Amino acid sequence: MTMPGLLGYFMTMIYNPNNVAVEASPFTTVVELKAGQQLCKMFGYNTDKKATDLPLSWGHITCDGTVANLESIWVARNLKFYPLTLYQAMKEGPLGFIADTFQVTTCVGEEKLFKDLGVWELLNLRSDEILGMGDALYRQFGVTPKFLEEALRPFTIQTTGKDVLEREFRIGKPIKYFLAQTRHYSWPKGGAIAGIGSANIQGVELDMEGRVSLDALERELNRCLEERQAVYAVVAIMGSTEEGAVDRLHDILAMRRRFQDRGLSFLVHADAAWGGYFASMIPRHMMDSRIPSEEGDGEEAVGKVPSLPLREDTLRDMIALKETDSITVDPHKAGYIPYPAGSLCYRDGRMRFLVTWTSPYLTQGSMENIGVYGVEGSKPGAAAMAAWMSNQTIGLDPSGYGRLLGEAAFTSARLSAWYAAMHVRQPLDSNGKRRYIIIPFNPLPIEKVGYHSLDPEVDDRRKEIFETVIDKDNAQVSQDKESLNWLRQIGSDLNINAFAINWYRSDGTLNTDLEEANYLMRRVVNRLSITKSSGNPSTIPLFLTSTQFEPALYGQCAQNFMQRLGLNACAQDLWVVRNVVMSPFPTDQDFIRTIMKELEEVIIEEVEWCRERNSPDDKEVEFLLRGTDEVFLDFQTSFHAATQRQQIILAAQLDSDTEKEYINLKKKYRVQDIAFRSKDSENLEGLMTRIKNGDAVTVDGKIGAREGKEFIGRTIECSVRMNRIVKSRPLNSANRDDHYPRHFMPFYLYGSQDQYHISHMLLQAPNVNLSACDVKLSEALSKTVRTRLSKGEGLILTLTGYREETMHPFPQKNDDAVFTSDHFFFRPEQTFQVKVYEDPKADIAQGPGLIDNLGAPIARGEMKLGNDVHVDVEALNWDPLEKVELDVPWDSELDKIEGVLTTGRKMVSAMATTSFRDSEGQPISTGMATTSFRDSEGQSISTGMATTSFRDSEGRSISTGEATTGFR
Repeated sequence: MTMPGLLGYFMTMIYNPNNVAVEASPFTTVVELKAGQQLCKMFGYNTDKKATDLPLSWGHITCDGTVANLESIWVARNLKFYPLTLYQAMKEGPLGFIADTFQVTTCVGEEKLFKDLGVWELLNLRSDEILGMGDALYRQFGVTPKFLEEALRPFTIQTTGKDVLEREFRIGKPIKYFLAQTRHYSWPKGGAIAGIGSANIQGVELDMEGRVSLDALERELNRCLEERQAVYAVVAIMGSTEEGAVDRLHDILAMRRRFQDRGLSFLVHADAAWGGYFASMIPRHMMDSRIPSEEGDGEEAVGKVPSLPLREDTLRDMIALKETDSITVDPHKAGYIPYPAGSLCYRDGRMRFLVTWTSPYLTQGSMENIGVYGVEGSKPGAAAMAAWMSNQTIGLDPSGYGRLLGEAAFTSARLSAWYAAMHVRQPLDSNGKRRYIIIPFNPLPIEKVGYHSLDPEVDDRRKEIFETVIDKDNAQVSQDKESLNWLRQIGSDLNINAFAINWYRSDGTLNTDLEEANYLMRRVVNRLSITKSSGNPSTIPLFLTSTQFEPALYGQCAQNFMQRLGLNACAQDLWVVRNVVMSPFPTDQDFIRTIMKELEEVIIEEVEWCRERNSPDDKEVEFLLRGTDEVFLDFQTSFHAATQRQQIILAAQLDSDTEKEYINLKKKYRVQDIAFRSKDSENLEGLMTRIKNGDAVTVDGKIGAREGKEFIGRTIECSVRMNRIVKSRPLNSANRDDHYPRHFMPFYLYGSQDQYHISHMLLQAPNVNLSACDVKLSEALSKTVRTRLSKGEGLILTLTGYREETMHPFPQKNDDAVFTSDHFFFRPEQTFQVKVYEDPKADIAQGPGLIDNLGAPIARGEMKLGNDVHVDVEALNWDPLEKVELDVPWDSELDKIEGVLTTGRKMVSAMATTSFRDSEGQPISTGMATTSFRDSEGQSISTGMATTSFRDSEGRSISTGEATTGFR
């Protein structure tokens, strides 16, 4: 935080002014208006009242960007419906006298009588035209603002609601908002609150660098034009909080001009909550609102200030802010102001009158009460003072905030150079192999012309980054044109660096499994962040955070990033590491190199864990035994061990003696799992290959009853012959579906002529192992299943009354009350309605899509579980390499503080003097007196033992024998 911001806040909060009205904040109301003017001026909005050829801007402080965005939605909604309101007031209200003469200019530039406009034309009047209607009515007809307000009130959307106007004007398609798919949560939230509906705050797909795709946006706007679906606004995000991406605002504004010429008009709002203050880096003359933004503005800005570290296209889009209709900016973000301090700026200050509410007690004698505008009521004047004082002291120009943020952006760019290049100089392992790669989210220029991120040519560029940027100090970089050019081409648009890490196996091959790359990044972030309240920040050399690129939000952008990492692209979340640079202080003395070496050490250490976790080495294998007339083996899966990341069911054979002992074991332990555990480590994939090839495969081990993970009682030493693969399904992340089954819960159904068994299909992770031995099927169902199994067909059974997607996530512990409850759905003796399908996949098959195209069920009926039911959520989801740390909550520290704060209730006294007087004020000798002390809650206070002495009015001692006073 800035010193002026802190000082402004501290000195104001002791007066506790309420900026809802001038009466409650005569000074800070003026300060808030001044702060709004400062921000408007920084963005290039007109703040000069004498410049009558330009709209006069207006801005105010809000509690945060969420409320500012909500207010902008409210304004856009009311503006869109304002012409409809005026039309109604002319048709049914007191403004009918102007109908035959009042003219307006349509979106496409035609002069028409307002009463002759169609609904589509009313919904697409340009904002300047709508905002000027009140002035036009006063000039032409003498209609005062007061009369106009009263005439419109019965018909406004504020009064009637949106639905009434939509029905009246037969608007069948909901009006839309458009913005990037990764928008801040405040946008759908604001749409819901404003009654627009979050579904109509429509996300647009991203380009490969996390910005809104201009092609996709234009397609949506073309569709709206063709289908005559109106648009409230398009939002340009000027600095996304995840990647620091700045949307191509200059192009969006040009796109609006083209669509307005074709009859579709909408507002353009800039959500610059994060990036707004970076506009202070731009030379002030380039933010003149009279000068239209041009394609080459970014290049010109760099030419005038060569030290600017931002990209040229980012600078161009920042300059274009002056042409937007409204801007959200948060002083408590890049303005370094104490919370809470957001703000909203309007290019045309008349917009604020669209969301005005007045109340008598707020307006008496007021010059301008900010509380009547927008969403908030009471709000702290201290926040406005902090923003104004910091803006005024530091300056919203290149030599003030521009310099501070320039240093932060410069440091961010230097870090991005390390992220882009550091793995080409990493220390090699004992085999002379690389351990890791780091790939920044923003591609290098050479990648944009068709090279893959891992091509040798790209590594050559990384080496060049070392030579031109990393190996030079700040002064050398700042004075070298080539080095500065590199800085502007790499990293994010602002000061957030997003990157991802992947790792190499010890044989030099790059990991291709998304989940294993995520696992590495999760471990690195856990090491370099505060994930628990017991964390000690002083032990962390640098702080990283993380985000997830969800397929639904990032789409092809996430898929492309996976491919750049060398991963098999799939419809799963991709972990991405983030580092935000806020410090405006220079980073000399090899500071960055030091923290990057710390990062590299953590990565190398965690890669070793990933290698161990994914080692192809043989491991002990364990199966549940199913059936007695024919024995089957149900493999115990683990998502956290490479060779055990598969679902396997085998047909097996025991020798006669072992079979007898096994049957006796099942009779003795009716509810426990009976498992087979190999004696030696086995290569599971090798076993599967040999079985598939028809080889005789025998594994030595022991059979026993199991409680949890351990055998109980006597075990049977034996050899098990594995005859046939019933099911073999890999469970790597690329083989999983992108969602859990939505319409049922599926199981593999297998068995013999007389015994049927089921095992839950694992299609996503995390998951739960559910299986049952010797289930009973209704007669007709059993007959069909028996016939199909005798032909060797694979079958899938579904529980029709249970939709798996709705049941996740399951608890993480087997002893959770959910599993032990008598109401848990998968329990002994439970009956289900089921359907059975032919498995469309071969016995050995890979997902995803294992339950796609199931077709029609071959049978349906009832299934009843027996006593041999297996439920396990731990074995397949438990990570044996996870570090278990005791979380010491801050509650204990708070308890200590509470003890200190309540010592005021504890009284220690060596001597207490009590005098007694009668009603006339004369001393009273008491002989003996007992004095009790109580705290403010009436509780007795005692300190062990205290002596009370009594004296008369002349100070002589009064003998009382003995007095005892108790303290607590």
